[in-house]
Amino acid sequence: MFRRRSATPSAEQAPASSADTATGKGYTPPKDRPTPRRKEAEKNLRRPLNAPKTRKEAYQQYRERQRRQAQLERQGYARGDERYFRPQDRGPQRAFVRDLVDSRRSVSEFFLYLSLGIIVLLFLPFPQVQLAVTYIVWPLMMVTIVFEGFQVGIRARRSAAQHFPDEPVRGVAMYAAMRQLQIRRLRMPKPRLKAGDPVAPGT
Repeated sequence: MFRRRSATPSAEQAPASSADTATGKGYTPPKDRPTPRRKEAEKNLRRPLNAPKTRKEAYQQYRERQRRQAQLERQGYARGDERYFRPQDRGPQRAFVRDLVDSRRSVSEFFLYLSLGIIVLLFLPFPQVQLAVTYIVWPLMMVTIVFEGFQVGIRARRSAAQHFPDEPVRGVAMYAAMRQLQIRRLRMPKPRLKAGDPVAPGT
């Protein structure tokens, strides 16, 4: 009357094998190290890869960053990149004044060479040469440089006011006179024009 159930389960009722259990849904493979705590994980994420371990290393990294930044600024300043200019060198008005000075020759740009030559002459064992240098050559050079400074300053002030009427001209005359005193190859920013080239505002 009653059918006896088999002791062996059928294929549908058989329990899943160990391999099936290992690869089933929601399975997480075992790890070779314990899971880090939340605070430790967040600390590692925030910590830079090259973070200094000591105060000395932090200072060395700071000095290295400062050195690279200074080198970058010098290179940009030398090649004429206005992003690295000093505040007094920026703007089309100052660029025009620099071109105005660089487009002409002057005695003032040889001031350093002339000063060194005068010093050498003063050490010569000839009283007549020393007197001539002291009372003739040196005063004549100083008068020439002062005269050229006033001349280029007035010219730069007038030209800047003419070509840039909406900008103030304060400091333009002194800026032009000081640039004229510098040796041409050592002028910074570097000259864009050679002696005799025409000056065009806004270039």
